[in-house]
Amino acid sequence: MNVAVPGVPPLEWVNGQALAETPATGVLVVTAAAGADWTNDAFGGPQQHAASLLGFVPSGDFAFSGRARVLTERTTFDAAVLAIWGDSDHWAKLCFEYSPQGQAMVVSVVTNEYSDDCNSTVVSDDSVYLRVVRSGLGWAFHSSADGHNWVFVRVFRLAYDGPMRVGFLAQAPMGDQCVAEFKNITYSTNVPADFRNGS
Repeated sequence: MNVAVPGVPPLEWVNGQALAETPATGVLVVTAAAGADWTNDAFGGPQQHAASLLGFVPSGDFAFSGRARVLTERTTFDAAVLAIWGDSDHWAKLCFEYSPQGQAMVVSVVTNEYSDDCNSTVVSDDSVYLRVVRSGLGWAFHSSADGHNWVFVRVFRLAYDGPMRVGFLAQAPMGDQCVAEFKNITYSTNVPADFRNGS
């Protein structure tokens, strides 16, 4: 089944297929089954790529954002995610994730063969805005409480020359499922001139 979000390039499943629906215009809900996750363990453990991305093929520079919320009871490491996928060794994700300490927070993971996992802002609300930006060969992640003033998370490059997919993902590494909701979704070919000034 094709899932469309107004203003976003055509979406297709990558790395398998999960459950997605659009209960209202501009709202996307993605459900992850138990064990769905992406991780390339930096300590050499087995890779995990059971989660599926509902994504598009970007063209040129762009900014892609949305308000992320988890609708199900929170479990450790569950998350609503905006993600980038090249292949199983080259990907990145920006997560609204639940920590082992019981805190909702922004977490980013960048994978060039092995995953570089970094915790960012603790989120006191039940949702947070996430943004993925591509500028030239580089990428940037940001988060925001209101969708206007953006907090810098990280910049990075993926060592991958093939086509990328960018889009929505839900993960439930430790729980029975994770239902992730995305609202206020925007896609623009205008990118910030400065990644660190809040724009």
